[in-house]
Amino acid sequence: MQDCIFCRIAKHEIPASIVYEDDMFVAFLDIRPINKGHTLIVPKVHAMTLLDLPDDVLREELVLAKRLAKVILEVTGFKAFNLFNTNGRESGQEVFHHHLHIIPRKDEDGLKLSISPVQYGEGEAKELEELIRKGMEGK
Repeated sequence: MQDCIFCRIAKHEIPASIVYEDDMFVAFLDIRPINKGHTLIVPKVHAMTLLDLPDDVLREELVLAKRLAKVILEVTGFKAFNLFNTNGRESGQEVFHHHLHIIPRKDEDGLKLSISPVQYGEGEAKELEELIRKGMEGK
């Protein structure tokens, strides 16, 4: 995608604070960090969401996330982190090129991950369980 900002960063057409790069990925500091060290892992192949990403790239991405997170914690002194990913406008995705956030965390850092759970009606969980199990057959 020609004007995708993350594709342009991966091609070094736009400056970024790149902390890691190989043939498949570029990782750089987020320009609007939640905490210092907040890093984005971006595949060099353009894929809008995780569902569009080739499986081999996805497998390597998680291994890279583990390696990067360990280093980010070591150099920042943080003790914990979140991996965060959005898929589609309704999920809050703003840049439509798959990316994974590594967000270093500390107590009372201001990031609130509050969730309001929904309730299943009578029999809904069982019905959904069966539909998902059936949908997974052969996948």
